[in-house]
Amino acid sequence: MNKDNVKLAIAPIGWTNDDMPELGKENTFQQTVSEMALAGFTGSEVGSKYPRDPAVLKPMLEIRGIQICNAWFSTFFAQGDKAKTIDEFVNHMNFLHAMGARVIGCSEQSKSIQGTELAVLEQKPHFTDEEWQRTAEGYNELAKIAAEKGMQVCLHHHMGTAIQTNAEVDRFMSLTNDDVFLLFDTGHAYYSEGSQQEMLALLQKYLPRINHVHLKDVRDEIVAQVRSERLSFLDGVKKGTFTVPGDGVIDFKPVFKILDDYGYKGWMVVEAEQDPALANPFEYAVKARKYIRETAGI
Repeated sequence: MNKDNVKLAIAPIGWTNDDMPELGKENTFQQTVSEMALAGFTGSEVGSKYPRDPAVLKPMLEIRGIQICNAWFSTFFAQGDKAKTIDEFVNHMNFLHAMGARVIGCSEQSKSIQGTELAVLEQKPHFTDEEWQRTAEGYNELAKIAAEKGMQVCLHHHMGTAIQTNAEVDRFMSLTNDDVFLLFDTGHAYYSEGSQQEMLALLQKYLPRINHVHLKDVRDEIVAQVRSERLSFLDGVKKGTFTVPGDGVIDFKPVFKILDDYGYKGWMVVEAEQDPALANPFEYAVKARKYIRETAGI
């Protein structure tokens, strides 16, 4: 891949899980960002232990050569919470802008079951036509607000939400304007569709509107267990549904080739939430960095 086009980041969720703070509660913010830098990454997303004051956070990252590239934002347009979502979005956007990030990764969390005990593969939510409309209108508005700051909004398709499958991503993309982008996540696309082919098809289809990429791998045997035992999304995470690139079933060579051939410019973020007690975050960060160097040449 072209080193000038792509920057590599890693998400703090491998050190401390924001959805399950008991996973990795022993890992401090300072240790997390130090290990990211030591493993060879130059960017990070934002976790729950990160100071939210740019004046405090910036120097701690700069000394380690780490930049903030994005931070998760939950939207609730489908359920009708437009004013509250926009109000909170503006604060979130201003924080990211102050940190030098230019992309805002959002997830529509109305009806989401990702944090519940419900079976993620059988009980995912679905939107009505009206809920789809509200979501699309909301995202079109967020894109306009972000553009005023020179920023871009992208939707993170996510397991356990109503925008999870390729068909749902298609519907979202067709209802929104071209300045609403897609955060393409290898792990969620593979997990949802169950195949490398479908995951790559989604990537290929939306290249012009992909502005942020999450690199995560999947363990097929855990997905099979999630299905047969009707486990929740978080139960699967604890058991090891996800892992770092090169450690699961996904072949990332075509992912890197498709992005490179298109001339993708932006961040690629290793985001592989596991139980840090079972998968040492620093070891796995090093493993991911080595695999990307060998596979993508960066």
